[in-house]
Amino acid sequence: MAPDPLLSLSFSVALIPPKHNFTYHNSSVKASSSRFRPILCTYSPQTKLQGTGAAAPTRGDAFLQHQKNVAVEVAQKQKDKKKKRKSETSAKVSAAVACCYGCGAPLQTQEVDAPGYIDPETYELKKKHRQLRTLICGRCKLLSHGHMITAVGGNGGYAGGKQFISAEELRDKLSHLRHDKVLIVKLVDIVDFNGSFLARIRDLAGANPIILVITKVDLLPKGTNFNCIADWVVEGTLKKKLNVLSIHLTSSKSLVGIAGVISEIQKEKKGRDVYILGSANVGKSAFINAMLKMMAQKDPVAAAARKYKPIQSAVPGTTLGPIQIEAFQGGGKLFDTPGVHLHHRQAAVVHAEDLPSLAPQNRLRGISFSASQIVSNKKTQGESNSAGLNGSSIFWGGLVRIDVVKVLPQTCMTFYGPRQLPIVSVPTIEAEEFYQKQVGVTLTPPSRNTKADWLGLQIVRPLQIKYEDMGPVCDIAISGLGWIRVDPVGPPSGYSDSSDGIRGELHFKVHVPKPVEVFIRPPLPVGKSGEEWYRYRELTEKEEESRPKCRFIGRTAVSSLKSAFKSTTRSPSLNGLAGSSSRIPSPGKPASASPLRRFSSLSRSPSELGCAQSLLPLHSVVAAARLTSCLSSGAENCRALSQELGLSVPR
Repeated sequence: MAPDPLLSLSFSVALIPPKHNFTYHNSSVKASSSRFRPILCTYSPQTKLQGTGAAAPTRGDAFLQHQKNVAVEVAQKQKDKKKKRKSETSAKVSAAVACCYGCGAPLQTQEVDAPGYIDPETYELKKKHRQLRTLICGRCKLLSHGHMITAVGGNGGYAGGKQFISAEELRDKLSHLRHDKVLIVKLVDIVDFNGSFLARIRDLAGANPIILVITKVDLLPKGTNFNCIADWVVEGTLKKKLNVLSIHLTSSKSLVGIAGVISEIQKEKKGRDVYILGSANVGKSAFINAMLKMMAQKDPVAAAARKYKPIQSAVPGTTLGPIQIEAFQGGGKLFDTPGVHLHHRQAAVVHAEDLPSLAPQNRLRGISFSASQIVSNKKTQGESNSAGLNGSSIFWGGLVRIDVVKVLPQTCMTFYGPRQLPIVSVPTIEAEEFYQKQVGVTLTPPSRNTKADWLGLQIVRPLQIKYEDMGPVCDIAISGLGWIRVDPVGPPSGYSDSSDGIRGELHFKVHVPKPVEVFIRPPLPVGKSGEEWYRYRELTEKEEESRPKCRFIGRTAVSSLKSAFKSTTRSPSLNGLAGSSSRIPSPGKPASASPLRRFSSLSRSPSELGCAQSLLPLHSVVAAARLTSCLSSGAENCRALSQELGLSVPR
């Protein structure tokens, strides 16, 4: 007769010494469950059972004891997990600490000059009515009226005034991002591309996806071809080995490209929080305000958030803490963050009073220096002009000095930067004496009031630049200021067929303050002449697939959309518009002669034109409806638009 399995199980359990313990492995068994389920018993010496003989614990007692032990372990694990999560997110915005909605500084009533100060009576009144989130501190009020009040010190901070927080402390407030699952929107200033790029952004962002946004494109010179700018930006991003989802050219002032960024954020955030990151004074708060302005046209949540938007100021370090903004309906929040203060930018060495002179307020204009510009100076001294710029020193305010050691007689140097900084050329042998006399007077910044604290141009960086063809050979970029384009054979109007095949070296010496960096980079194709000499790099199929897409606006695309709007209003129905593609004009230049030729083979469906609304600032619902109707009119119209839009770089 076969043995009973239950008797066998009881016998096997009874054979185990009663002084030892049993551990039951069954994840489906809970302490609160009274339903019996088969369990597996294994030996574990953690808990000792008491009693022998008749007083020995039964299997039911062992099971209940085990369930108690499991419940204790689970409770302890949950407690440890909460403690760990609390320590990792300690830098986040705390719901219990009320902050100024303008700068993110914690509200306080003790120090009048410190950020976050609120009048005690106002503070108590708002606290009583639970309206502390609607308060703005006294510092933000002064900043909004044009006062230059710095608050950041340390490595990368600013001299002058009181320093309430260090650049390292601001950077620590972003350290939690590498552990969280968020979407990063990284901002870079096109005027200071290399100085504001944050090449080590992964130290802050971790493995989170990044959308790269190029700001202040409205400051580029007139006639700039954005197809060339987009290709140049993509090439520069690839050289820095940064993987991004997409690249956008934007302007917070004119709202150009903002809708494209909003569309990309809505597509990629997937319920996650969105953090706006960038170096100090790159335009994060202005970008957020532009986003809210455009989103408010269709989203009531964003319209309500505009009432308490972050403060904008020309002072680097305006934002002193993360600012939480309820901007999305479908989950996830928008965060404005403190700028990453970099010690190698010009803003870190000048006095707080001189900071406004470093920020361009108007469209950039290139100021060229060549042999013809210094003819009058050399003739008055009885010298020959055969040497060109050789033996000359060019001062860019009191912040930069460039000694021209060896160049061609026809070499031209074009300066792009703030108009407030004077550019003066003197002979190199007189440069040192001239600087000591004129710094703070003619050569500003530093100004006369801040000259006493100025340490001078302490670093000299020799540059040897090779050239092998006509056209601009490179840009000499000064971190936090601007750049100088170097043309070995003169400006573009002076190019000729005889200039082909030239080779040689150009020698310069660049004098800058001690921490400021000098970058040598490919020339940025700005102005009307940029598209004439800029050359697109030939790409393989693999490079084209891995290359990030760049979304931007071109002037021809704007005119095409305007024409499409007009034709839509004249047409009695959309059927007539869909049946003809002549209502949307094609590019004026032939494909072979235009830089738009690399986009001529694209064919986009209306669903793929997600950033098309970034082409024009939409000021009404009617304009948005017209744009949508134009995009959905027909396949041929979409092909015509795709030839005008730089939706993808490369070809």
